Amino acid sequence: MATAKKAAKKSTAKKSAKKPAAKKPAAKKPAAKKAAVKKPAAKKPAKKAAAKRKPNAAFMKAMTPSAVLASVIGSSPMPRTEVTKKIWDYIKKNKLQDSINRRLINADEKLRAVFGGKSKVSMFEMTKLVSNHLK
Repeated sequence: MATAKKAAKKSTAKKSAKKPAAKKPAAKKPAAKKAAVKKPAAKKPAKKAAAKRKPNAAFMKAMTPSAVLASVIGSSPMPRTEVTKKIWDYIKKNKLQDSINRRLINADEKLRAVFGGKSKVSMFEMTKLVSNHLK
C-alpha cells in the first residue's frame, strides 16, 4: 500500500513538473474613446412668475344637482370639483368607505339612490354615477 501512495505522489509530481501551457499574449483592447465634452445648454429665458395655470372651464362650470343628489350635497349649483369634494366629505363624515378595500364605498340610503341602487361602488365608478345627476 505504501508503494501505491508513493507511486501516486510521483505521478502527480510528474504532472505538475510538466511545462505549463503557453499563455497567449493578451489581446490589446482598443483605446477607450473619450466622452465628448458637452457644452452647457443655452439658458432659456425665465418664465413669467405671475403666469398661473388657468383652471379648465368645463370643470369650473356650475352644474345643478338633481333632487336625489341635492339631498347629499345641497341644492345650490356648483362645479364638478366641488360636487366630488362634498360627496367625499359626506362619505368620510358617515364612515362609508370600506375598511378592508378603501377603494370601495358602502352606500347608505341617500347614496344608494345616487348610485342607482348599488350598495357598494368603487371610487372610480362613483364619479361616473354622480355625473348622471348633474345638469
